[in-house]
Amino acid sequence: MPQDVDFFFDFVSPYTYLAQTQLPALKERTGARFRLWPMHLLNLMKQVGNVPTTVLCANKLKYATQDIGRWVAQYAVPFQMNPHVFKGDSSLALRGALVAQKQGAEDAYNRALFGAYWSEGVDVNDRARIAARLDAAGLDGKALLETADRPEYVELLAKNTDLAAGRGVFGSPTFIVGDDLFFGNDRLGFLEQRLAR
Repeated sequence: MPQDVDFFFDFVSPYTYLAQTQLPALKERTGARFRLWPMHLLNLMKQVGNVPTTVLCANKLKYATQDIGRWVAQYAVPFQMNPHVFKGDSSLALRGALVAQKQGAEDAYNRALFGAYWSEGVDVNDRARIAARLDAAGLDGKALLETADRPEYVELLAKNTDLAAGRGVFGSPTFIVGDDLFFGNDRLGFLEQRLAR
């Protein structure tokens, strides 16, 4: 019987971008079903007492930049450090992911947004550019983002973030199988071992 994996994520994490590039192959090897939970990472961190340490520690930021380069090479995926990502708020993108879930367009939406954030250098704080990127992915970007402005999606994103905190999540990407939590792109091997049990 296929196992369920809850995947808690925010687009702002480059390690989450890297991890999600590996999920199609992981699904194929394990037969697992991934349930996606967009959450607001910075709000989650405030709730659970975590801090984005690469912002506070220059040495860690320098290391993370090198480390991301290693993973990009290992996975052979496109990557571009995007200066726009940390200058805004990912709430609109996350609410859009929730709309796409309800519309059955989750995969196309997330591919487009992760690409915009981490391989195309799109100004992800510019609503029109996000909409254009969604249009290029075959979605109606303007309409989808307008739907994402509805109060119900603001509330749903807050609920997802609260749920993440309640389940022990403290960062992105986080994967949960049963009571086992796996944090980080570098824990996908352990996740696969857990799914193979």
